[in-house]
Amino acid sequence: MCPVDERNRRRHDGEMTTISDIICDPPEAGKLFDPAVAFGSAGPFELEIGCGKGGFLLRRAQSHPELRLLGIEWANKYFKYAADRMARRGATNVRIMRTDARHFVIHSLPPNCLSALHVYHPDPWPKKRHHRRRLFQKDFVESAVQALMPSARWAIQTDHAEYFEWIREVTSQTTGIEQTEYDDPEFGIAKASARTNFEIKYRKEGRTIYCLAFRRTQ
Repeated sequence: MCPVDERNRRRHDGEMTTISDIICDPPEAGKLFDPAVAFGSAGPFELEIGCGKGGFLLRRAQSHPELRLLGIEWANKYFKYAADRMARRGATNVRIMRTDARHFVIHSLPPNCLSALHVYHPDPWPKKRHHRRRLFQKDFVESAVQALMPSARWAIQTDHAEYFEWIREVTSQTTGIEQTEYDDPEFGIAKASARTNFEIKYRKEGRTIYCLAFRRTQ
């Protein structure tokens, strides 16, 4: 855990929220993640893979305090930034984890646990020799679908056209999901925008944003 100082906490309902409250360690090998234990209570559980600086997570947490929100971020500087941001804003219904998202979804997520999955701007690994490192592979997609509750929503966004086609191809070969409208204000998306930090940056640069959304059917 990171050391805590005054910049990493704020008063929230008379209690201190610290980075240690926000950071969540990945499960030990062979064990499943238990949202009720991680958050101290049961309830709707959403996951964002690649949460970056945590802009989307923070808005979601503030507008829906009944949710339990886990953000996974591998880049250490963004992981620390997001955890600090949640602590300073008293977002007690958020946890931030630094781990390999693909391994976590395949090996650590229990079935039927997610009420929503958010994957915005995953690394496209554009060079052909690096395609095997892409998050969207058959085993990841199948495991993600199994982790969704029936009717749960999965939203995906990227600025990389070739990777978007790759994602469309691999998801089209997966049973148990059907494509749905991307816009859904209930899940934090309106006017084809999730307003993540990366999306805001890329739209300012004039990049095209590609979007997909699915619901689990069985």
